[in-house]
Amino acid sequence: MKAEAAKWRRVPVVELCEKHVDCVNRTAPVLSEPTPFKMIRTTNVRNGYIDTENVRYVSEATYKKWTRRLVPKRGDVILTREAPLGDVGKLRTDDHIFLGQRLYHFRPHPDKLDADFLLYALMAPDLQGQIKGFGSGSTVEHMRLGDIPNLEINVPTLSVQRRIAGILSAYDELIENSQRRIRLLENMARALYREWFVHFRFPGHESVPRIPSALGDIPQSWEVKKLGEVASITMGLSPKSDTYNEDGDGTPLVNGPVEFGERFTKQVKWTTAPTKLCHEGDLVVCVRGSTTGKYVKSDGTYCLGRGVCGMSGKHQAYVDLLFISELPRLLGQTSGSTFPSWTGPQLQAHPVLSPPSKILQRFEEIVKPMSATIATYERRIENLRRTRDLLLPRLLSRIECS
Repeated sequence: MKAEAAKWRRVPVVELCEKHVDCVNRTAPVLSEPTPFKMIRTTNVRNGYIDTENVRYVSEATYKKWTRRLVPKRGDVILTREAPLGDVGKLRTDDHIFLGQRLYHFRPHPDKLDADFLLYALMAPDLQGQIKGFGSGSTVEHMRLGDIPNLEINVPTLSVQRRIAGILSAYDELIENSQRRIRLLENMARALYREWFVHFRFPGHESVPRIPSALGDIPQSWEVKKLGEVASITMGLSPKSDTYNEDGDGTPLVNGPVEFGERFTKQVKWTTAPTKLCHEGDLVVCVRGSTTGKYVKSDGTYCLGRGVCGMSGKHQAYVDLLFISELPRLLGQTSGSTFPSWTGPQLQAHPVLSPPSKILQRFEEIVKPMSATIATYERRIENLRRTRDLLLPRLLSRIECS
């Protein structure tokens, strides 16, 4: 690779793209029911991937209007310009996708720039430093459209690009394999929840009559209770800011999506004066702002800031899936609000089904091992991602490649 390493050059990213466009900077009208047409937002772009499942849906007419400049396709690379700044993902499906606000769309020229090489370059320290540099100096980190053409990339020949991308994508293939297994387990758990607690086809259901309730007909001996009676809900309370640190001193703090990984909490800041706490296995839920309803599992003890709440219970698997099932109804209570949010009393009072403890215990016995396996796969993903990210700056350095 020595001879080819000498051919590295530094050029603006946009010069190597077939097309590059900004999103439509207006909020698209969304629908409450799923359609084939999906809107991705900044929260869908993370760690090289684009989540095309947890999306909002629109009509075909809206989709065509919002993609009139460029229709996203497999292999395109997306960059977040704000909230958060600098996350990158590659579109890996053929879904009908369009970009929500604060996203930028790159389509590399196939004869000049390998799509995977661009993806990894945007994730590496050089371009991340440029992106964060353009975004500094404002209250909310954001990158202006006028700065996009100033992003510069070090590129070798196309063959070297592909070799480098091939090494790094091998890790991503292992990551994707683990993610597929996680999705399979999650889908199995959700399907079982629907079968038992939505369609009421739980073990022995044939001999159980239905009775009327505030939530419609339910099996006899089941009850309608408040969510606060089925789960313990702890609303967050932010510690004083002068107790925060990034040195690992004290208790890790979670206050919203910044401290959310894909499925579990992540440690970003700590506090030496923790207030409200959650513990390993609890569900952590955003309760303020545009991310209201976003959730992850806690992988340890965290201090809960005012932007989140913790939910726990004796039958945690049921609590988790009950919240996910109730999420559309809960979000419906925030519609029309300029600043969506849930209060503690609002969550506590929300009416839900409470099945008999014998059924809940059986459900827990089936689903809890699935949750443990998901946690194992998630740790494997983190290890693979960490190794890949250690390789990134080395492989993208012309010195190392020589």
